[in-house]
Amino acid sequence: MGEDIYGTAITMLWVSLCPEHIFYYEVVVMGEFWNTLRENLIFVLCCAGIAAGLVILAKIAERFLPATRHTSKTRRICIIAICSAIAAVLHILDFPLVFLAPEFYKLDFSELPVMLCGFYLGPSAAVACEGVKIILKLLLKGTSTAFVGDFANFAVGCSLVLPAVILYHTKKTRASALWGLVTGTVFLTVFGSMFNAVYLLPKFAQLYGMPLDSIIAMGGKINGSIHSLQSFVLLAVAPLNLIKGTTISVLTLLLYKKVARPLFGK
Repeated sequence: MGEDIYGTAITMLWVSLCPEHIFYYEVVVMGEFWNTLRENLIFVLCCAGIAAGLVILAKIAERFLPATRHTSKTRRICIIAICSAIAAVLHILDFPLVFLAPEFYKLDFSELPVMLCGFYLGPSAAVACEGVKIILKLLLKGTSTAFVGDFANFAVGCSLVLPAVILYHTKKTRASALWGLVTGTVFLTVFGSMFNAVYLLPKFAQLYGMPLDSIIAMGGKINGSIHSLQSFVLLAVAPLNLIKGTTISVLTLLLYKKVARPLFGK
C-alpha cells in the first residue's frame, strides 16, 4: 500500500514538472500507436478478404466444371497436407536471381506440389493447399517481411495455380492442361507485376523505412534500363514471374502423370 502511494506521488510530481512529456505521450506516441494499429487491421482485413474471394472463386468454378474427383474427406485432407508440406519445404529453399532483380526477390518452386494437388482434386483444394503451405512456412521459418511477402506469395501463387487448374478440369486432357498452364503463367506475370507496382513495392518501402526510389535504384544497379517504378516492374519483376510460371508449367507437364499414382494412389 505504501509503495502504491509512493508511486502515485512520483507520477503526479513528474506530470506537474514535465507537462510537455505528457502531451508528447498522449498526442504523438498514442497517435503513432493508433495509426499502426489501423494500418495493421486494414492489412489483415485485406488479406482475409482476398483469401475469402479466392476460396469463393474456386467454389464457384467447381460448380461449372465437370465433376471433380470424388475422394473421402480423410483422403482429401491427407493429400492436401502432403502437398502442403512438400510445398512449404520448397518455399523455404527459395533463392534470389541477383542478375535479374534485387536479392529480396526470390524464386521458389513451391507452386509445383500445389499445382499437382489442384490437378488431382480441383480448384478449392489448390487454394487450401496454397494457404496451408504459407501457414507451415511461417511455423517453420517465421517471417522477415511482417507477413507482407507471405501474403504476396499466397496471392500471386493462386494467380498461377487457379487458372491452370480450372482450365485443366474442363476436359482433363493434355491440351487443356497445356492451355491452362500457359494461361496461369500469363496471369502470374501480369497480376504479379501489377500487384508489385500498386501494393507490394510501396509496402516494402514503408516497412523498411526507405524511399521507393532507393529500391528502384537497386534494380538500376542490376539493369541500367531500370529508372522508374514502371521499368522496375517490367524489367525485373515480370521476367522473374515469367521464369517461375514457365518452370512450374514445364515440371507439371513432365511430372503429373508420373507422380499421380505413387503420390495420390491413382
